[in-house]
Amino acid sequence: MAATKTYLTGIQTSGMPHLGNYYGAIQPALAAAESNDTLYFLADYHSLNSVKEPARLREDVRSVAATWLACGLDPERTVLYRQSGVPEVFELATVLASVTAKGLMNRAHAYKAARDRNEAAGSTELDAGINMGLFNYPILMAADILLMEADVVPVGRDQAQHIEYTADIARAFNHLYGDAYSFPVPEGAYPQGEGSVLPGVDGRKMSKSYDNHIPLFMAENRLKKLVRRIPTDSTPVEEPKDPGSSVPFQLLAYFADAERTDGVRKRLEAGGMGWGELKNELFETINDRFGPMRERYEQLVAPGSELDDILEAGAARARGRAAATMAKVRRAIGID
Repeated sequence: MAATKTYLTGIQTSGMPHLGNYYGAIQPALAAAESNDTLYFLADYHSLNSVKEPARLREDVRSVAATWLACGLDPERTVLYRQSGVPEVFELATVLASVTAKGLMNRAHAYKAARDRNEAAGSTELDAGINMGLFNYPILMAADILLMEADVVPVGRDQAQHIEYTADIARAFNHLYGDAYSFPVPEGAYPQGEGSVLPGVDGRKMSKSYDNHIPLFMAENRLKKLVRRIPTDSTPVEEPKDPGSSVPFQLLAYFADAERTDGVRKRLEAGGMGWGELKNELFETINDRFGPMRERYEQLVAPGSELDDILEAGAARARGRAAATMAKVRRAIGID
């Protein structure tokens, strides 16, 4: 029997997740929790690089935490915590910075992309608007991962470099101090195939940056209006239609059962269903699937709910692991 692996998932605290996040990140993470040692942290300090409004940051953290819990994350079976609730993360980041080459950070995708934007805009100062939080982001992410001695980190393919950097930093530490302590070298777990990318309302990948997303727990009346506004062609109701070219049908196929999806496909191909009826089917499917979760979400984000207690309990458990790791690190580097 294979040994249980430790999975660590970092959760961006950038407001309520959308349907694409559920299908591509939340659902696979919940599945991994069934048979592995799993930890989930809310990356609130990472958010400081872009969010400078305290009230918004607090609201975003609570919203994202409530979303994952409403979707079925069991805080007894797994560990859910705020990054800010585990100060050992920042101690380890300092240690890791001392073994990380600056040249490695110079090649980080996010940093290079910011410099490229400045160059394209004609700026003579390529580092304009770039803070040290962005530059050092890969080191802090490595600390998040290595502190919990994670074996596997589920991420999108656009985040693969961060896992590679974490592995490089772990190896650098292990080369210097491996006689006393070595970090496990983590690997990434990536979505498989095109089916892992949910389309947005405009047909592109669903993303907040494209403003084409459907928030997971949008109010029922607003959800219905948003679904009704999804663009479709002008094919008359009685004419045959190509389901595969329709965004509403593509979305329906992700969330409806096979029987319902097949029935809708046949009616569209036969000319027995119009786009408006298809959108009603999509709304009902999404609302039926996520309506009970929405109710739980609203309970959790309400003032005085058990949400803060859950996060504090998770932080206490995470700190137990963190303290054990840092004790080994301090002995290894000679600060104990």
